[in-house]
Amino acid sequence: MSGTAAAAPLALVTGATRGIGRAIARQLAEAGHPVIGTATTEAGAARIRECPGADGWVLELSDPVSIQACAERLAGLDSPPGILVNNAGLVRDALLIRMREEQWETVLQVDLGAVYRLSRMCLRGMLKARWGRIINISSVVAQMGNAGQCNYAAAKAGMLGFTRSLAREVASRGITVNAVAPGYIRSEMTAALTAQQQALALAQIPLGRWGEPEEVATLVGFLASDAAAYITGTTLNVSGGLYI
Repeated sequence: MSGTAAAAPLALVTGATRGIGRAIARQLAEAGHPVIGTATTEAGAARIRECPGADGWVLELSDPVSIQACAERLAGLDSPPGILVNNAGLVRDALLIRMREEQWETVLQVDLGAVYRLSRMCLRGMLKARWGRIINISSVVAQMGNAGQCNYAAAKAGMLGFTRSLAREVASRGITVNAVAPGYIRSEMTAALTAQQQALALAQIPLGRWGEPEEVATLVGFLASDAAAYITGTTLNVSGGLYI
């Protein structure tokens, strides 16, 4: 199987309701891939369906029952996903001295545990096809750290080690595994910052502006294509120079 085959590989994108995930789903759909985007609610799934070429499924990444139901639904399709974008994630910020066990476990379960579960779920079809793309959306926080985000940084850094290790395991079968590490990307979160907070954040970015979700999505689209067939096990930053 190849990304240039008559039928473009199916893409599964987690957390595709808004922001980076929505832009990735749109990018892949515009490139001709049938796309399944996941959301935690039916309302979110319906919003994904507004994107031409994309279907929206409800998937709760912290719930093993929901993940198993997703696996069974995928098994019923004519073709399994050839592209997996592990984008979904959440934050539960707190200084470590005040961080509750629940805040630690929830972030590790969703931001890292789901990467393991979904990658394992999709690998069988990729191995059989001898072609696949797994793209993990990490964060520059994994590389530079951030006060109040020990749980998030640990999960996103774990994702980078996972990426390198899995890339070695599956390279011989034509499957590439890469990570993308966004910095400050324009979103509902950045819009909610005060003017002072925005100024402080922008002062750290050499390019002096927020990134756009589409700038991350364009890179993901490239990594998902045959043009990136010789790139695997790497982490590419989209941060405007925030981490150099």
